[in-house]
Amino acid sequence: MKALVLFSGGIDSTTCLGLAISKYGKENVIALSITYGQKHTKEIEAANAIVQYYGIEKIDLDLSLIFRFSDCSLLKGSDEDIPHESYAQQLEKTNGSPVSTYVPFRNGLFISSAAAIALSRKCSVIYYGAHADDAAGNAYPDCSSVFNTAMNTAVYEGSGKQLKIEAPFVNMTKADVVKIGLELKVPYELTWSCYEGGDKPCGQCGTCIDRAKAFELNGINDPAMR
Repeated sequence: MKALVLFSGGIDSTTCLGLAISKYGKENVIALSITYGQKHTKEIEAANAIVQYYGIEKIDLDLSLIFRFSDCSLLKGSDEDIPHESYAQQLEKTNGSPVSTYVPFRNGLFISSAAAIALSRKCSVIYYGAHADDAAGNAYPDCSSVFNTAMNTAVYEGSGKQLKIEAPFVNMTKADVVKIGLELKVPYELTWSCYEGGDKPCGQCGTCIDRAKAFELNGINDPAMR
């Protein structure tokens, strides 16, 4: 059995990668990294370092043209600044709409692309690292369990029942994800989550705040901040 892992180089996808490797063996795991027009390349650099660490195959895919019409603050074409506040604070201003760093239907496009590649490479499962904290308050609706169930049905039926999706953390918090990763000895020191592209994480954007809290709840400091 072979697995394709959607892999960004961040905490959640790296933990997913470690989980898949522990379950299927590194020879049966392929990482898929997708460029979507990000303002920086730090997460891609992190992904390359982690793949080298594990010694597995990595496929790169560029979907940036699909997002060229978006004003999402994560993307090169946007003039918007990336918010330096928690997701809860951001959601207070959106009236229930996704936050400004939500890339339109990104996980839907990523999973659909991954399905085509997975079938071609004879993989039977796609892993991705959606978790409950990202879905909370509709910040990132394409991380919810409802979305995951719908996409899994579509992929399973659309592939002739050859392929399924697994989002092992979809009902967990980010702290839960980190706990699993620590048990798997995931190389978190190589990961990158910050939405800014500086030499060190900004510590102020939503993902930096969530990441620091997840490590704190596990009784350790974020390795990326050392």
